[in-house]
Amino acid sequence: MEQILIDPQKTYQTIESFGVSGAWWAQEIGGWEEPDEESGLPKRERIAELLFDREKGIGVSCYRYNLGAGSKQSGKGQYSPACRRAESFDCDGGAYDWRCDKNAVWMLRQAVNYGVSEIIFFVNSPPERFTKNGMAHGSKAFHSNLSRANYTNFVNYCLDCVAHFRAEGIPVQYLSPVNEPVWKWTGGQEGCHYRPHQVRTLFRLFADALEQRPDLVDLKLSGAENGDIRWFNKTYCRIMLGDKKIRARVDAIDTHSYCVTPQVGPLPSLIGDRLPFLKRYRRYLDRHFPDVPAKTSEWTHMKGGRDYGMDSALEQTRILMEDLTILRVCSWQLWIAVSNVDYCDGLIYAFDDTRTFALTKRYYAFGHFSKFIRPGSVRVHTDAGTHLQAVGFEKDGRQVVVIANHNTYETRASLPANVSAVYLTDETHALTPVVPAAVFSFPSKSVTTIIIEKQDG
Repeated sequence: MEQILIDPQKTYQTIESFGVSGAWWAQEIGGWEEPDEESGLPKRERIAELLFDREKGIGVSCYRYNLGAGSKQSGKGQYSPACRRAESFDCDGGAYDWRCDKNAVWMLRQAVNYGVSEIIFFVNSPPERFTKNGMAHGSKAFHSNLSRANYTNFVNYCLDCVAHFRAEGIPVQYLSPVNEPVWKWTGGQEGCHYRPHQVRTLFRLFADALEQRPDLVDLKLSGAENGDIRWFNKTYCRIMLGDKKIRARVDAIDTHSYCVTPQVGPLPSLIGDRLPFLKRYRRYLDRHFPDVPAKTSEWTHMKGGRDYGMDSALEQTRILMEDLTILRVCSWQLWIAVSNVDYCDGLIYAFDDTRTFALTKRYYAFGHFSKFIRPGSVRVHTDAGTHLQAVGFEKDGRQVVVIANHNTYETRASLPANVSAVYLTDETHALTPVVPAAVFSFPSKSVTTIIIEKQDG
C-alpha cells in the first residue's frame, strides 16, 4: 500500500496562475446570446462561468487574449480551418477601430468580471499592414514576414492596444509580441517567423518604447514562447535574459511544452522522450538564470480527433505535473479553453452549427489545479510512492495535493491526517466530492484532490 507524504518544510516555486487562451473560439462563442437550457444563462455567459467562476466553474486565474492580425477582415492568406482567422484593431490605413473583435473582447471582459487578474495579450502575427506580403502569414518558409521598416509601427500598435484596454479597466499585465518564432509560418494560421537576432531587436524596441510610456510603466514583456521543449530554448533564453534592457522588462521565461515527434524509423526512441529535454532545460536555467522563473505558456495534445474521456485528461495531467515538478514552472497555461474543430484540445467542445457545447474530462482534470491551487500557493515536497503521481501545495496553512492514478487498476494509499475534503474525477466522477478515508482507494485512471485545512493551535 502506498502512502501520501507531505513535507511543508521543503518548498519550491510559488504559483502565479493556471490559464487558458481565447484563440480562436472566443470570437465565435462570445456572440452566443441564446439561453442555455440547463442553466438558463445566455450560452456565452454559461461558458464564461464554467471557465472563470470559482464556485460554479473551475476558477481559471489567467486569460490569454489573442491580439489578431486582421486576416479575418481581409480574407487574404491560406487558413485551415477558417476559424483560425482573427480580427485586428488596425483598420483603414492606420486608424484604430475598437469595435472590432467584439465577441472575443466580450469574453475578455467576462474573464475580468469573474476576477481573473492575470491578463496576457499575445500576438501570432503583426497586423497585415506591417507585413512584407500584406498577409498574416509568410510567403517564404523560415523568413520573417515583418518588414524591418515597420518594427517601430508594430511596437506602437501593440502598446496602444494595451493602453486602450487598460483605460477601459482590463488589467493587462503581460504583452507577448512573438509566438513560436522558430516555425516556418507559411499558412494554416496567423504566424510570423523570427530569427534570434530579430527577436532581440524587436524586444529591445519594445523596452525602449516602454520607457517613454508612463501609462505602461508596470507592463511586463513575456516570451519568446518557443514552440517545442527540445529545440532552441537555450538560444531564446540567452536572447531574452542576457540583454539587460530586455531583462528589465521580463520577470520570467515563457516556453511551450510541446514535444512533437514524427514517427520516422528510430527517431521517436532518440528524440521523442520529452523528460530528458525538460531536465536539461531546467539544469541550464539553474546554472545561468537561477533567479528567473519559468512558465509554460502553451500546451495541448497536438493530435487529431475529439476525446472526451480520461485518456487525454490523464495525459494533460501528466504533462502539467511534470512541468510543475521538473521544470518548476510558476504558471501553466493550456493552449485553448474551447475547441470547435475535430481535434484533441480544449477543455470544452463547441458545435458551431447547433451552438451547443459539451464538457470533457480534461475540463474537470484541469479544475483540480485551477480551482484549488490558487495564486500564491507554494509547492511543497510530496511523495506518493511508485504507483501514483502527485504534486502538493500550501497557502496560509492549507494544503492541496493532486494525485493521478494512471494505472488500469485501483491503488490504495494512506492519506495524511486531518484531510477535510476529497474531490475525484474518473469515468464516473467529475470533480465530485467524495468521503475522505484514512486509507483511500484511488480508482483506476483517475485524478484526485485532497485538501488539508489549517489546524487551530
